[in-house]
Amino acid sequence: MIITKTHLPRRTMLRGLGAAIALPLLDGMVPALTSLRGAGLEPPRRFCAVYVGNGMNMAQWTPASEGTLELSPTLQPLVPFRDQVLVLSGLDNRQGGSDDAGGLHSRIQPAWLTGTQARRTEGSDVAVSVSMDQVAAQAIGRQTQLSSLELALESVDLTRACEPAFTCTYVSTLSWRNAATPLPMEVNPRAVFERLFGDGSSAAARERQRRGDRSILDRMTSDIAALQDTLGPSDRNQATEYFDTIRDVERHIQKVEEQRDADVPTGADIARFIGIPETFDAHAKLMFELLRLAYQSDRVRVSTLLMVRERSDRVFPESGVLEGIHPLSHHQNDPARLGEQAKLNRFHVGLFADLLGMLGSTPDGDGTLLDHTALLFGSGMSNSNVHLPLDVPTLVAGGRAMGITGGRHLRYAPGTPLANLQLTLLDKIGVSIDRFGDSDGRPALLPQI
Repeated sequence: MIITKTHLPRRTMLRGLGAAIALPLLDGMVPALTSLRGAGLEPPRRFCAVYVGNGMNMAQWTPASEGTLELSPTLQPLVPFRDQVLVLSGLDNRQGGSDDAGGLHSRIQPAWLTGTQARRTEGSDVAVSVSMDQVAAQAIGRQTQLSSLELALESVDLTRACEPAFTCTYVSTLSWRNAATPLPMEVNPRAVFERLFGDGSSAAARERQRRGDRSILDRMTSDIAALQDTLGPSDRNQATEYFDTIRDVERHIQKVEEQRDADVPTGADIARFIGIPETFDAHAKLMFELLRLAYQSDRVRVSTLLMVRERSDRVFPESGVLEGIHPLSHHQNDPARLGEQAKLNRFHVGLFADLLGMLGSTPDGDGTLLDHTALLFGSGMSNSNVHLPLDVPTLVAGGRAMGITGGRHLRYAPGTPLANLQLTLLDKIGVSIDRFGDSDGRPALLPQI
């Protein structure tokens, strides 16, 4: 590591045995009397897509009026971020529909980020199209260590969320590198941590180092001290908070692993348990912390998070709802069950608000990570009782530095494809293409966000 008192290279790395820590954007990385833009250090534009399967109670989701955003009951957890939230109504995930019987969940999920209808198959000959996140990754992911990061909060192997005539692949991921290449989504926080901060050594070597050391930061104490000596007070505080966050996240993962080691039944597949917290909200918040670190260190700029997969039967007791999300989605318009669905929807929106809070509290250049990240949140169907892929629940958060103006509820003409919005988001993050999925025009037909 070579650093000077006057300028710290943006790509400064601290390296220790089995670890490599990149730094966040600090004032010391900008030459004196030079702006971020002038120094070529304008904070990067980032994108994150977060998916909740099995639809929503739309009466409780949709704001009562257009224009200035008045948050609906389901969206109340977003009150602190109202000025950075856009709720978008009237967008259709129409490629998730079909006249064929069955397989609707398996079509709806892959269509959400691809704008393409999935091929009916139970085999390996899957076919959809490249997903929007991977279009972005191919353009801006070359500038980072990881081109994209795919995260999930449940495993398809555990949920068996599949349908007749459709392979489980379609509900196991959001990201498609191309029509035939689904990208696996990682559920284990330890595996994500190693991808972000490992140095590429073997898994066995990293495991020995992990069990022998309290933290990866303990392997680079002298480098951290030398770095701190070069920084001004503000940068020193920011770097200290960053290292403390890494240490806290790693300690959290280690504690979860220690508990899981004690609880796993004899003969069980330990790989399915290690590093995954028992409760859904604890798992989600740990993955959010990892995502924040990934953005803050500029290890990655494009990510997807499968919060709830289609046809998941998972129960979320933290929400106060004790019925599985998929059975509850078939509510038969019963008012009591619709109320339970709305409560569950609000729980998931609340977790998304936690992610916004983490990003919004993290400095990034002249703003925050939330200012420099456009987040797409939603589901591939609206009325879950009939698997309706029209007028799907959709919101965009963050992206203030990209010109995204929040605090509004916009409604588009019936039949507007969701892919039109995705084209607009690609433009906002600096990726310009003419068509995507089933989009039907640009620029006049694209949503103005």
